[in-house]
Amino acid sequence: MNSKKRDFLISISIIFTITLIIILYVNHVLMALFGLNQENFIFLIVPLLILGLALFLSFTNTILKPLFRSDDNLQKSVKETIHELNIPVSTIKMNTQLLEKNVTDEKSVKRLKRIKDASNNLLKLYENMEYNIKKEIDKIDDQEFYLDDMINSSIEKFEDIKKDIEIESLIPNIKLLTDLNGFEKTLDNLISNALKYNSKSDPKVNIFFENNVLSIYNNGEKIDTKNLFIIFDKYFQEDSSKDGFGLGLSMVKEFCDKNKISIKIDTFDNGNQFNLDLKNIIIH
Repeated sequence: MNSKKRDFLISISIIFTITLIIILYVNHVLMALFGLNQENFIFLIVPLLILGLALFLSFTNTILKPLFRSDDNLQKSVKETIHELNIPVSTIKMNTQLLEKNVTDEKSVKRLKRIKDASNNLLKLYENMEYNIKKEIDKIDDQEFYLDDMINSSIEKFEDIKKDIEIESLIPNIKLLTDLNGFEKTLDNLISNALKYNSKSDPKVNIFFENNVLSIYNNGEKIDTKNLFIIFDKYFQEDSSKDGFGLGLSMVKEFCDKNKISIKIDTFDNGNQFNLDLKNIIIH
């Protein structure tokens, strides 16, 4: 248990104890003066409850105010730091793109590519961190957007790494209302996994929409049945030889649960299909 949580629990316990002692004393005085019967029960108990609540809130505000102020300062500091991180990462990416236009030496081109890939990974980590912190600190407003635009945008991100994998997308112009950034990251994770765990002999990804369900299918090794129960667990990776930390699908499940999107997995002998039921976020 960290110190802040311990201080919070101790403070709440002290407040509760002090409030209880005061209420019991006031109750004792009132009972001594008026007694307790059916006629005066409501007139004695209700004021005691109101007094207890008022005392509890007053003590809580006074004693816990320093803890809340500390959290506010931490949130402000984190937001500012996250914002500042974007500047050097964007600078590295921009200058790498400028150098690529003038460098022809094969070794230098490879080095620039590694720098570019690393900066893209840093930028992705920055975006994930910014979204996760904002999700915890602030309320994220739902936004309207079109599913086909979002799918096409997500596919474009993987243009450089999909290699020979064919991605077929048949998505109608459906309008959705939900957390746009969260939905975007959900799609990115599912498409990334579909590419990562694809078949080497017949690589293929199919994305389609039917009966309010968005499905992402990929050719590849069938997910082991026993792993279907734990595949959304944090840090789980069915194939540990693949890149990543096993966080993608846990983030997908967390987003879907929070936004009332049912997610199911169909397995086939030659592939797997993730199905997202979007009926609760579709604008008709």
